[in-house]
Amino acid sequence: MALLLDLANIVGGFLLAIGLLRRLPRIGDDLGRFADRVAPFGWVVGIVALVTGGYFLLVHLISGPRLFHFEVVGIAVGVALLWSRLTGRPTPATEHRDAAVGPGLLLAILGLIAIVVGVQGLFTPDG
Repeated sequence: MALLLDLANIVGGFLLAIGLLRRLPRIGDDLGRFADRVAPFGWVVGIVALVTGGYFLLVHLISGPRLFHFEVVGIAVGVALLWSRLTGRPTPATEHRDAAVGPGLLLAILGLIAIVVGVQGLFTPDG
C-alpha cells in the first residue's frame, strides 16, 4: 500500500509539474509528449493518491506513530488531479498552454515536491 502511495506521488507530481518540465532543454519536448499520453489517466492516479493518502492519514492518526508528510502530499496531489472532476471547473494548470504561470506555477511546484517525496518514500523503510 505504501508503494502505491509513493508511485502515485511520483506520477501525480510528474503530471502536475509538466508545465515546468516542458521548459527543460533537450528533454522537455519528450517529457511533454509522454505527459500528453499519460494525462487522460491522471484521474486514476488522483484517486489512488487520495485513497492511499487518506488511508495512511487515518492509520497514523489513530494508531501512530505520527502524521507523515507522505500522506499529506498524497492527499494534496489527489485533490489537485481530481479538481476538475470534483468542482466542474478546469484545473489552473490546464487552462493555459504555458502552465508555469500563476496558479499553474504553484501546482507545478507541488508536483516537484510530490516527486521528491515519492522518491524519498521509496527509500524510507515503512514504520
